[in-house]
Amino acid sequence: MPQDENLAAVVSSAAQDIGSFIRSQREAAQVSVRQLAEKAGVSNPYLSQIERGLRKPSADVLNQIAKALRVSAEVLYIQAGILEPSETNEVRDAIVTDTAINERQKQVLLDIYTSFCAQNEAALTEAAVGMAFGEADKSDTFGETDEEPSTEHKSPLEIPQIASTHSQS
Repeated sequence: MPQDENLAAVVSSAAQDIGSFIRSQREAAQVSVRQLAEKAGVSNPYLSQIERGLRKPSADVLNQIAKALRVSAEVLYIQAGILEPSETNEVRDAIVTDTAINERQKQVLLDIYTSFCAQNEAALTEAAVGMAFGEADKSDTFGETDEEPSTEHKSPLEIPQIASTHSQS
């Protein structure tokens, strides 16, 4: 029985934590309980119970509340204990918490950022493997070399002139 009491205490604590977090986000957005409940598609009394820590909302309800508050559902999932927090990343955190962009825009930015990070990681790994096998490459991850840049402008559309072997008379 003590184990059941501990579990109940943990669930109650998580419910209070997510409830107070939702309340602080709602107050920061200057939205009333009634307005948020309407936007999230839940009843006013139910949202009030969530905020007071009397109810622990499901992932679906958290997602609806996140959309209504224009915050990341992931942030609410972490607050509720549904997800484990990932390692901190300032860029990722800034994107996720930005209220000026919607969820779709946040996801696109995160996908692009993740793609760039993966490309850079792969290039670093490739360079490290090349160095380990003595294949020193003078170019860095962006294809630049140690040579001085040429001042001659070359247009990609220029067609090289072929020297004529026939003389004109």
